[in-house]
Amino acid sequence: MKTGTVSILGCGWLGLPLGKHLLEKGFSVKGSVTSPEKLAGLSQSGISPYRIILSESEIILEDPDFFETEVLVISIPPRRIEGIERIFPVQIGRLIPFILNSGIRKVIFISSTSVYPENFQTACEDDIPSPDKESGKACLLAENLLKGQSEFNTTVIRFGGLIGADRNPARFLLKSLRPIANTPVNLVHQDDCIGIITAILDQELWGVTLNACCPEHPLKRDFYGKAARISGMPEPLVSDLAEDYKIVDSSKLIRLLNYQFIYNSPMDYLDSLGSSQK
Repeated sequence: MKTGTVSILGCGWLGLPLGKHLLEKGFSVKGSVTSPEKLAGLSQSGISPYRIILSESEIILEDPDFFETEVLVISIPPRRIEGIERIFPVQIGRLIPFILNSGIRKVIFISSTSVYPENFQTACEDDIPSPDKESGKACLLAENLLKGQSEFNTTVIRFGGLIGADRNPARFLLKSLRPIANTPVNLVHQDDCIGIITAILDQELWGVTLNACCPEHPLKRDFYGKAARISGMPEPLVSDLAEDYKIVDSSKLIRLLNYQFIYNSPMDYLDSLGSSQK
């Protein structure tokens, strides 16, 4: 395992456990949060804490030493607000002068499979994305902005829907009153997100774009029905109406990194939840 210094912009649901994992692997880790109250938590974890706020108009950075690093991981998803297609690329663009001035040559950008439309297709990295959601448009513009820079190499990871840790899939059922569609899911577990990023660092895979979803794609009715049963919730209604869908292909990631998913199917995660409750 190669080690060095990694700076993680956005130590949230993914960034914080990633930082802790990299510390265990021997990396020096710097991490950013937006709230002063969270700085102590980073320190207690062994992560060097920094407060950084990206807004549409400015970047608030108390200590530029954050950018003195070998690898920068950008893990700040676009917020669900009006105009995010315009705002998010501006926020990411504000990072570029800091990257250039500090001499960073390796960047990992956490993106999303929302860059692909739901158009009854299998989505591969060679496809020309045409997002149908604002968040997907925002991610794609940010991707292109970073990949268009010649002075550093950006590896883009397009993660599917995130599961694991405190994200019980059954929570989706509480937020939606619509019947569950009879279409495939594109999900990835937090443990695999961390494993994939670690593999990229270890194998020095730079300047590529990778889809990252469980290789198996069970139907929503089966996955969420099982999640509901495990959580003691009523099973969701299932719609028989045809709905748009996509299946995100992660075979490029598996091939280039020789990566074996911890959770080959989202159902494997549900099985582990069920076992832990017995």
